[in-house]
Amino acid sequence: MKRGRDVSAAWERALRGSITGEVDTGPRRRAEYSSDASNYRVPPAAVVFPRDAADVMAALDIARAEGLPVTARGAGTSVAGNAIGPGLVLDFSRHLTEILDLDPERRIARVQPGVVLAALQRRAGAHGLRFGPDPSTQNRCTLGGMIGNNACGPHAVAWGRTSDTVRELRILDGRGVERTLAGDPAVLAGLSEFTREHLALIRTELGRFERQASGYALEHLLPERGSSVAKAFVGTEGTCGLLLDATVDLVPVPAATVLVVLGYPDMPTAADDIATIMAAGPIAVEGMDARLVDVVRVHRGAVPELPRGGGWLLIEIDGDTPEQAREKAEGLRASAHALDARLVTDAAEARALWGIRADGAGLAGRTPDGHPAWPGWEDAAVPPARLGDYLRDFDRLTREHGVDGLLYGHFGDGCVHVRLDLPIAEAPQRFRAFLEDAARQVVGFGGSLSGEHGDGRARSDLLRLMYSRDALDAFAGFKALFDPDAVLNPGVLVHPRPLDADLRLAGLRPLPTTGGFSFPADGDLATAVHRCVGIGKCRADTPGGVMCPSYLATADEKDSTRGRARVLQDVVRGELDWRSEAVAESLDLCLSCKACHSECPAGIDMATYKSETLYRRYQGRLRPIDHYTLGQLPRWLAAASRVPGLANRLSSAGPLRRLGLRAAGMDSRRAVPTLAKRSFRRSRRPSALGQDGPGVLLWMDTFTDAFDPEIATATVELIESLGHHVHIPDRRVCCGLTWISTGQLDGARQRLRATVDALDAHVRSGGVVVGMEPSCTAALRDDLPRLLPDDPRAAAVAAAVHTLAEFLETQPGWQPPDRSGRTVLVQPHCHQHAVFGFAADRRILDRTGARVIEVTGCCGLAGNFGMQRGHYDVSVAVAERGLLPALRTAPANAILLADGFSCRTQAAQLAGRSSRHLAQFLLDR
Repeated sequence: MKRGRDVSAAWERALRGSITGEVDTGPRRRAEYSSDASNYRVPPAAVVFPRDAADVMAALDIARAEGLPVTARGAGTSVAGNAIGPGLVLDFSRHLTEILDLDPERRIARVQPGVVLAALQRRAGAHGLRFGPDPSTQNRCTLGGMIGNNACGPHAVAWGRTSDTVRELRILDGRGVERTLAGDPAVLAGLSEFTREHLALIRTELGRFERQASGYALEHLLPERGSSVAKAFVGTEGTCGLLLDATVDLVPVPAATVLVVLGYPDMPTAADDIATIMAAGPIAVEGMDARLVDVVRVHRGAVPELPRGGGWLLIEIDGDTPEQAREKAEGLRASAHALDARLVTDAAEARALWGIRADGAGLAGRTPDGHPAWPGWEDAAVPPARLGDYLRDFDRLTREHGVDGLLYGHFGDGCVHVRLDLPIAEAPQRFRAFLEDAARQVVGFGGSLSGEHGDGRARSDLLRLMYSRDALDAFAGFKALFDPDAVLNPGVLVHPRPLDADLRLAGLRPLPTTGGFSFPADGDLATAVHRCVGIGKCRADTPGGVMCPSYLATADEKDSTRGRARVLQDVVRGELDWRSEAVAESLDLCLSCKACHSECPAGIDMATYKSETLYRRYQGRLRPIDHYTLGQLPRWLAAASRVPGLANRLSSAGPLRRLGLRAAGMDSRRAVPTLAKRSFRRSRRPSALGQDGPGVLLWMDTFTDAFDPEIATATVELIESLGHHVHIPDRRVCCGLTWISTGQLDGARQRLRATVDALDAHVRSGGVVVGMEPSCTAALRDDLPRLLPDDPRAAAVAAAVHTLAEFLETQPGWQPPDRSGRTVLVQPHCHQHAVFGFAADRRILDRTGARVIEVTGCCGLAGNFGMQRGHYDVSVAVAERGLLPALRTAPANAILLADGFSCRTQAAQLAGRSSRHLAQFLLDR
C-alpha cells in the first residue's frame, strides 16, 4: 500500500472524471483533513466529497488500482484517530446527508452516512420518536461515524449502543462489492465458517459486558445473539467497508422525566452506589467530578445549584406521567447512599444541569492548573460493579505517572472519560509507558480499553494487552473476509500503527516572536493554535451560539475554526509558509467575529490568530489595498468628517461610488454609509461635558462619532440623568480595531499607547470608561492588554472599560423605563457576545417589560469583512441564517435594537431597516 505520496496528475484527472463530487489535493485541504479529534496527524493524498453511492464506488475502484488506502470520515470528531489516513479520505458529511425514509409506525429510519444525529432527532421528534444513542457531539456527529465506532452516550443504559439500533446496512466492502448486511451470514462468503471455527473464542473473550468496545464485536455473530452481520459491522471503524446507508431503530420519547442529582464525597464513592441507582431503572446515569464543575463555573461564571458533595451523579428517570416519574425519582432519592440530593422537574433547569456535563466534556481539554490535556486514555470501561475500585486505582496510577485530568463519564455503563496532561510533545516515551500501564490496569479489572470511542490509532496497538493471540488472529481473519487487500483504514485494529507514531505534537518547536500579539496563557502562537484538538463544535448549529458563521454559511471544513486551526498548525510546524496561498484561502472567510473566543471549548481565538498571521505575512511587504482603506478607516473618517456633505455626495454618486469601491478593494454592491452632518466631537467640545472629579469617560469611538452622533448624545443624557458628569478624551484617540482586524499590529499598538496615555489619569483617579460601540469596547477590554503586555497601565485601563448595560447595572436604585407592550428585536454584537456577554443587556431589556426577541448568530457584516471584495455573498448568507429571517418574521411594529455599527449597517443595506441603540431605546428616542 502506497503511503503519504502526492497524487499523480493522471490519477487525479481520472478520479475527477469518474465522479460527480469534488476532489481536492491541495495543501490547504490536506492540512484540514490531516487530523480528527485525536492526537494524530496523517496528511491524506486527497480528499473526496462523494455525492452518491456511485461516487463512493468509483473512488474506491481508482484507489485500489492506484494502491492507495481509503478512509471514511463523517464530522471528523473521532477521538481515537480512526478518521484520518494517508490515501483517500472520503468526507461523507458534505453531500450524503439525506434522511431517506422515516416510518413512525414501524419506528425505523433509513439514513445516508453523512446525516447529523441532531437532524435525525429533529425529524424523529416530530413523531414523538428519537434515536437512542446520544453522544455529546450529537449536534455535529454523523450517523456514519456513530456506526463506525459504535457510539453510545448517556442514554445507552436505557436504549443501548448504536449496534443495538442497527437493522440493516448497505456497504461497499474492500473489493468494491456492494452488500446488504442484516442477519444472514451468507451475505459474505466464508463468514459462517469463520464463526463456527471461532465459537469458543468468541464466547469466552468477547461480549463480556456492554461497554467492551475494543476490537471487533464478533459476539453478534453468535447464533444465540441473532447472527447479526450488521451489528458485528458496527464499531469496525471503517476497516471492513464503506457505509452507503443504514436502517436504524427509533424509540419513543419519554412522556415525562425527572432529573435526580445526587452528591457524594467523591467519584469512587458515587461509583460504589451504581447498583442501587440502576435498580431504579434510570434512562441516563452520568458522573462528574467537582473539579470539572469548577472549570465550567470559571468558564460560564456560574453553574446551576448542585447538592453538597465532591462528585455527582446526574440520573434521568422517566414515567408515563409526571407524577409517576416523580414517584420513581423520590424512591431513588430514598434508596441512594448519597450525601445530598436534588430533584429537578423544570425542563430548562434540567437542560442547564446537563449543560454542565456537556460543557465539561470540551473544557476537560485543560487540567485545573491550565495545562493542555489530551485524549488517548479518555474512554476506558469496566463492569459497573468494579467501577469504584477501578477509579481509586486509576487515581493511584495517574499520581505515579505525574499526570492529571478531569473525570466524567457514563457511570451506569462503567465508562470513564478523562483527558490527561500526557507528555506527548516533550516525552513520547512516557506517553507510551502510561498508556501501557493503564491498559494492563483496566484489563486487570475485566475492562476494555475503549467503551465507545473505538481503538483507532490511539489504542489498537494496545489490543495485544487485552486479547489473546488467537483473538487478534480472529480479528485479522474477520477483516480479511471484507477487505482482503487491506485497502480500508489500514493501521487501525488489525496490524496497527504504533500508538506513538504520527503524533501531531511531536517535534513541535517554540515559535519566535515577531512583535505581534502576546499569548500569556500559551506562551506563543504555536502552542495557542494547538489548543484545537478537533472537537468540532465549530461545525455545529448550536441554539444561542454564534460560532462559526462562515462554516454555517458554506458547510466547508475550510471555513470552520477547526479547519483554520489545522492549517495554522501546519504553518507553525513549517509544513506551510505564512505567505502561501493555502493560508490566505484558509483565513479569507474568517469574519473575526471572536465567537470561538468564548464558545470553543478548547479556547481557540481565531480572530487573534488571523490578525497575528496577517501581521507576519505582510511584515515588510505591500499589503492589499483594503488594508489601507478599511484597515485605516478612522484616519480617513477623521478627514471626511470635516467635509461630510462633499464626502456624502461623492460616495453616493452611482458610477463614482462603484469605481471608488472597486479601487478601494471593496464590493461595489455595497452602499457607502452616510456621514452625519456634524460629528459628535465637532458639535460638543470636551470641556462642555463636565470636569469635576473623575466622572464617567465616554469612549468616543470613530463610528459613533462620524456616523451616529445621536447615539452619543443619548448616552450622555442617560448617564447624566443618573447624577454623573460625562466627558470624552480631550484629543482624538482610537482602539486600533481596524488595524487589528487587518493585522497591522504596529499601527494598532501605536494607537493603543496613545489611548492608554489619554485614559490613564482618569482610570487612576477611579473613573470608569463606558463604550457605545461593542467592537471598540471589546478591543479595549480584550486586545489592549495583549498588545501592550509590558505596559502596566494597560490592564488597569482594560478593566475600567464597560458596556453601557454593565455600567447601568452598577447604579444604585436605577430602574429602566417601562416599555410594556412593545416588541424589541435585538441583534447582539458578536464581539460583545464573546468578550462581555449579553447578559446585562438582556436583564435590562427584560426589566423594561418589553417583549424581547433575540437574534441568534452573526449579522454577517462583521466590520471590514462584509465590505471587502469577494465577501458579499458569504456576508449575505450569514445574515440569512439569523438577522434577515428574524426581520422578515418580526411584527411590523418591532423595534430593531443593534448597538453595533456593523449590525445596523447590515440591517439597513440588506433589509432597509433602521435600528436603535440601547441608550436611544431607554430614552425612547
